[in-house]
Amino acid sequence: MKTNILAIIPARGGSKGIPGKNIKLLAGKPLIAYSIEAAKNSRFVNRVVVSTDYKDIAEVAEKYGAEVIMRPKELAEDKTPMDPVLKHVVEFLENEEGYTPDAVVLLQPTSPLRTAKHLDEAIEKFLEGDFDTIISVEVNKNPRHEIREGKYLVPSFKKIENRDKREPSYIENGAIYISKTDLIKNGKIRGERIGHHEMDRYSSIDIDEPIDFEIVERLLGNRQIKK
Repeated sequence: MKTNILAIIPARGGSKGIPGKNIKLLAGKPLIAYSIEAAKNSRFVNRVVVSTDYKDIAEVAEKYGAEVIMRPKELAEDKTPMDPVLKHVVEFLENEEGYTPDAVVLLQPTSPLRTAKHLDEAIEKFLEGDFDTIISVEVNKNPRHEIREGKYLVPSFKKIENRDKREPSYIENGAIYISKTDLIKNGKIRGERIGHHEMDRYSSIDIDEPIDFEIVERLLGNRQIKK
């Protein structure tokens, strides 16, 4: 039986750190285009929707083949959490079209090195496993520390070991979130049974500062050379 997978790409227009970030050119293409293309090239994603409050973003999203749902201003503030944004899209499609997906994939546009291959591997794990949610992570084996009394660095490990023997930690990289639709409709992204999909350090890069554009452009160039 065919599974309906909806990809939602949230892209508001009010970025303060990098003005116009979501449609800023990266290696000749708007940043958001990389997430749209990853979703459209997925073997599992049936529908790609961009949620935005900004006309220019909507026009770019449609140019690259995504549907657009305009979100209300109260869901486009600096401190607006992601949960109600996803819920708005799902409820809009349900009310307007009677369309309800089996699962929702959140793809943040600031992860341009996440590919359709990463996406398909994560979705396949979600579909085959007993999970409410899958989150993409970067695996880190660096020694971890805590701050005590507000200023003292204290090791979280008992003894120093070679890197290959250290216990890994799993850091959310923000690239992929997959959840059952019922969770999204209840205003949640994460369920109780959370699985993970590992991504390498470079594919996990999240664009947050202007220099990140330069780093990612270099990495994209290296990918093209390898092809």
